[in-house]
Amino acid sequence: MESDKLIAPPTRTWPCVSLIGMAGCGKSTVAASLARDLDWAMIDSDNLIEALYGTRLQDVADAFGKEKFLDVECGMICSIRAARAVIATGGSVVYKKAAIGHLQSLGPVVWLDVPFELIEERIARNPERGLAIAPGQTLADLHNERAELYRNAATLTCPAAGLSPSQISAWIRERLPEDFLGA
Repeated sequence: MESDKLIAPPTRTWPCVSLIGMAGCGKSTVAASLARDLDWAMIDSDNLIEALYGTRLQDVADAFGKEKFLDVECGMICSIRAARAVIATGGSVVYKKAAIGHLQSLGPVVWLDVPFELIEERIARNPERGLAIAPGQTLADLHNERAELYRNAATLTCPAAGLSPSQISAWIRERLPEDFLGA
């Protein structure tokens, strides 16, 4: 595209591919791989929240509590205006219909479905990761609560256990319409 023709962002806000799933399922890592493979931009909504508040995601979640944090996350997601981007979302994005609706309007939503045992192991290795969880709620409760929400929100469900980020990226690319990638 010639630089003199690019005077404003495109009015068409798609295509994008959004990744959803539990904390620890690999959304950010897979998004980076997929964006590189497609030669698209990569957006990590958790990083955008951290940049907005100038602190770690867990600090934001702790300061606001679960419900207010979900509102903040929804606002951030709904503010994304992008084309040719892979969006890694926070695991709690599925709680707000407006957020999921916006992601679906941008293009396919892919659930990285990873078994609970692997999620638990990965979160244990990185206990500082941001997690929107209610007081007294266990990680297993959270996983079970979200599974149906992910299933309902997803355009594609990738059985990601045992696959490398590049294998997951290839799995997603193989399932995207050819004309979508040329848009």
